[in-house]
Amino acid sequence: MLDTRVAQSAIDHAIALGADFAEVFVERNKVNNIATLSNQVRDVASGIDFGVGVRVVYGAKVLYGYTNSTEADELKRIVSQLAAKDRRDATVATQAFDFRTAADIHGARRILSRDAEVRDKVGYLLDADRAARAASNLVSQTQGACGQREQAVEIFNSEGLHIRDTRHYIRTSFQVVASNGSEQATGRRNDGGLQGWEIVETLDPAECGAEAARQALVNLSAKPCPSGRMPVVIGNGFGGVIFHEACGHLLETTSVAKKASVFHDRLGEMIANPVVNAVDDGTLAREWGSINIDDEGMSTERTQLIKNGRLVNFLADRVGAAQTSLPRTGSGRRQSYRFAPASRMRNTFIEPGTASFDDMIRSIDRGIYASHMGGGSVQPGTGEFNFAVTEGYYVEGGRIRHPVKAATLISTGPDVLKRISMVGSDFALATGMCGSISGLVPTTVGQATMKVDDILVGGNA
Repeated sequence: MLDTRVAQSAIDHAIALGADFAEVFVERNKVNNIATLSNQVRDVASGIDFGVGVRVVYGAKVLYGYTNSTEADELKRIVSQLAAKDRRDATVATQAFDFRTAADIHGARRILSRDAEVRDKVGYLLDADRAARAASNLVSQTQGACGQREQAVEIFNSEGLHIRDTRHYIRTSFQVVASNGSEQATGRRNDGGLQGWEIVETLDPAECGAEAARQALVNLSAKPCPSGRMPVVIGNGFGGVIFHEACGHLLETTSVAKKASVFHDRLGEMIANPVVNAVDDGTLAREWGSINIDDEGMSTERTQLIKNGRLVNFLADRVGAAQTSLPRTGSGRRQSYRFAPASRMRNTFIEPGTASFDDMIRSIDRGIYASHMGGGSVQPGTGEFNFAVTEGYYVEGGRIRHPVKAATLISTGPDVLKRISMVGSDFALATGMCGSISGLVPTTVGQATMKVDDILVGGNA
């Protein structure tokens, strides 16, 4: 995508101005997004974005700029502006580029550059709408979306790295609104992966529409949730969003290097119940948060974060590793060429255990089963969180009694880790988008159903 001589001239210029490290990140991003409202197509949009990001590092200082130009003079101008206050005599030498293409384990077939397959995607969403409406006459509206992206990247740096990779992303979402005349409730189903539109071969639009409708109807019949401290069983899949948001960010060197994480000095210590094993794995085939290489050109890997309750690792990008003396983990990620990379999660999850779901429920005298989790808010640094339960049930006397609505879970990541007492075997993953200092990136969360012995539940009963 970028002439090697142009990249070399920009990097050579940065090193000549005394930079310790220089990098050129090239990106071509092609997207297609489709949206439906009930049985109508609301929007079809496509586009291409191209740009070049330049990173210059002086010691612990990172300088970043970007452009849409591929001209050597423009890239050198950006380098000169970035280095204006830090330029000095050269301290390192550049190395000749050693080109390679990243190995791809994901094997996308129905990719965007061949055919957007708009008609087929619209058909899938409209079939899901019909299935949702067939579930009940209380279904008043549906909203569907299908987004596909093809991201080609090329990375050059002053250590001789020259590598290319292409990533194929696909994601569908479907929401149902049910109404009984006085109240309304919603249900949702999301699917996605690092693959092409061939994902539809493993999806059933009727199942998608029926599941979203089921959740909406359950919530429509739900009673107000009681409040107070109580045990909670958190469902599998997207239930892992609590670990991601309230704990995972505290294990990134983005916060660890600044000592803005409560875990920054806890490496090797017990920070969770021994039943907790947490992993961030970028190597899972075709998963939404997977990558072949990170946005610094390093091959991705599987990183064990917590082992039997003990903190054993952090997530480190190049700059974070230099600041903390931790090993790099292939976790340097960015939304696009407009952002410098930072340590970010990929597929982050709590590994499955052996506990029985029935045993978890039977162990509760009065509590909540949060079968599906939604979004919430998290306080950076402490991991204090407030997450909504999108489908929940009241548990009493060891039995699930009835659905509840307007439930929230309130605690801190460090406290929740210690209070997880049982982890099931019904492991599942779910897709999401994660925002941080380097923008929005695709991430996967996951876990098996697990029991938290004591957590503050907010409700309006």
